[in-house]
Amino acid sequence: MLTLAHIVEALTGYQMAGGEQVITDVVIDSRLSIPGALFVALPGERSDGHNYLSDAFRKGAAAALIEREAAGDIYTIDLREPITPTTARDMRIPVCLRVENSLAALQKAAAHWRARLAPRVVGITGSVGKTTTKELVAAVLQTKYRTLKNEGNLNNEIGLPMTVLRLTEAHERAVLEMGFYVPGEIALLCEIARPHIGVVTNVLPVHVERAGSLEAVARGKAELVEALPPAPEGVAVLNHDDPLVMGMAARTRARVFTYGLDPAADLWANNIVGLGLEGIRFQLHYGRETLHLRVPHLGRHSVHTSLRAAAVGLIEGLTWQEIVEGLSSGVQLRLYAVSGPGGSILLDDTYNASPESVIAALNLLAELDGRKIAVLGDMLELGEHEAEAHAQVGRYAREIADALVTVGKLGGLIAAEALAAGMKRGDVTVLPDIASATEFLRGFVRHGDVVLIKGSRGLRMDRIVSALEAGP
Repeated sequence: MLTLAHIVEALTGYQMAGGEQVITDVVIDSRLSIPGALFVALPGERSDGHNYLSDAFRKGAAAALIEREAAGDIYTIDLREPITPTTARDMRIPVCLRVENSLAALQKAAAHWRARLAPRVVGITGSVGKTTTKELVAAVLQTKYRTLKNEGNLNNEIGLPMTVLRLTEAHERAVLEMGFYVPGEIALLCEIARPHIGVVTNVLPVHVERAGSLEAVARGKAELVEALPPAPEGVAVLNHDDPLVMGMAARTRARVFTYGLDPAADLWANNIVGLGLEGIRFQLHYGRETLHLRVPHLGRHSVHTSLRAAAVGLIEGLTWQEIVEGLSSGVQLRLYAVSGPGGSILLDDTYNASPESVIAALNLLAELDGRKIAVLGDMLELGEHEAEAHAQVGRYAREIADALVTVGKLGGLIAAEALAAGMKRGDVTVLPDIASATEFLRGFVRHGDVVLIKGSRGLRMDRIVSALEAGP
């Protein structure tokens, strides 16, 4: 188990006698502190964790990492100065550990702790599908191994080291989603996590506004496969259907394992049948083996997610029975079906949005019976691809939806293109914000309707779902 002595050793190199205090969790929000937790006080534009030290200690935190002097009478050890036997002997709980930079200290502690342990680590990155892949890969591995995964979307320079510090000697596998915003970020995460397997879902114009170009996004994602150890220990699991992902094969020392819908891939699928809210059915092929599968995940695009999880299972020595058990588990992925007003069905896919994920969600909408209503909002951070991406979605929505409701300024581009493609004006409604969209839908949605609600996370379109699900 992680102890306070491990944290001190990681940050100073001093092997402290004593310090047996077990660290039960690592948090950056004082409200989530539990007895024995390590609270990391991070400065921020909106809120500074140093202002909540007392709150964290009241809830039982054993220690805190700080980078400026703590207000009030809080016992502090300055780790920027040499640790002496006297300092170690006199340490009492709770304690503030002062460092130069709290975030850097968190990352250093996580890297040190990871180096002490021996789980095989699976790193997952890509533009779309990281979280669903992480959940399903973990479900497959858990049929045989004790497995740790990131909770929620703790996939960045803060969340990933927090997850790594939750590893114990009992964990045999770890599945870590790795987000990308700027070049070098995934390389940093790999220095901490030391992955053996790298799974790349796809490279799409998501976050291109920050990265600068689609090529820069691809280079950033490739940092995962570049960090893998050489074959046979290291394995890069690459999407055969994405040329930018396949281009990464030349950038890794690891063995390359491909998946996709092309028979040239190592693991591939065909005969895909969407079963609406009942899931999907398909044939899976590996060498001379063929399996007929039915899994409970929504949308034909979930086939790729299943292929990634099956690939990791094969690499890690699972039997087909174990892999199928994991794929068939009740793992809740990103797209949810919930009850709406008057006996309607709401497809809640509000976590985030890119052109490809919106089109995939529209494909699911097409499989379902009833009046099909697409409620689509802005897709953010698309950079120079912004106008064409929204136009592309508008053209596709015209083919699928009986009624189109758009939310936000960029959503208006979707509506304009749907109208230009021939959708009737009476079937298109353009609304400026969440409140007006919710009010409109209350009076518009009726029994038997299927309503897809999707937009970028920044719009918080989940509030539409919550309001409609709650009723009047």
